[in-house]
Amino acid sequence: MKNITFSADETLIEQARAEARARHTTLNALFRDWLADMAQREKRRDKVEEIFARMNAYNAGGHFTREEMNER
Repeated sequence: MKNITFSADETLIEQARAEARARHTTLNALFRDWLADMAQREKRRDKVEEIFARMNAYNAGGHFTREEMNER
């Protein structure tokens, strides 16, 4: 694992540490989870866009009039 250093407001860091303690974990572990989630979001977004692109390739056969949709 690679180490990185960040700068942040001291109050914000203390609030984040308190949240980590409340979750029985560490600030480092919370950050790793957040980073993994952020990286996966991009992959999920790409997958959704791919699915929508494939769905747009299908044609249901045209548009129906109101009367045609209400026929029984």
